[in-house]
Amino acid sequence: MTIPGPAYRICTNRLVLRCWEPSDAAMLSAAIEQSREHLLPWMPWAGQEPITQDERVHWLRSCRGKFDLDKDFVYGVFNQDETRVLGGTGLHTRPGEGGREIGYWIHKDFIGQGLATELSAALTKVAFEIEHVNRVEIHCDPRNLRSASVPRKLGYIHEATLHARLFDSDGQPRDSMVWTMFIDKYPNTPSATAIIKAYDVVGFPLL
Repeated sequence: MTIPGPAYRICTNRLVLRCWEPSDAAMLSAAIEQSREHLLPWMPWAGQEPITQDERVHWLRSCRGKFDLDKDFVYGVFNQDETRVLGGTGLHTRPGEGGREIGYWIHKDFIGQGLATELSAALTKVAFEIEHVNRVEIHCDPRNLRSASVPRKLGYIHEATLHARLFDSDGQPRDSMVWTMFIDKYPNTPSATAIIKAYDVVGFPLL
């Protein structure tokens, strides 16, 4: 019997994206510790780091629980043999019914290698071809030029810049760019031709 999505595991040319497990706690903590200064200007949660190992395990269990209940889909980003955390990403349910939001961060040692673009193309494909949503959004700080280049490369449309709607790690208000792709535009974008493999919770191939 085929179990439908979500995709618990996604493989690209260079990456494995998969649902977090509590056993990933040590690898994730190391990646965040090594990248904290790089992440602080863009990721408000980095201001709360470091957290304890128990807190990390609790957060990972929460991610897995939400994944299993179809409430939110947070992925770890790993190298191909899954011996190192290269970042984090997600197909978030924040946009509401019919929509997903892709978020991402990359380990400081791997920025500038196109990994955020690669994983975002994969998640865009999963969102439209497995989740069957109508639109996908990417939000980013306008000052983060690397992050803003990702949706632009993938054919997303810059719909708006929301002013002073979010807060940075110091509690200061910041702007947020909203990039969107709709299902009718998807077939003619780079994400549609991305070569990926996606698997459900029991390892059955979805793509």
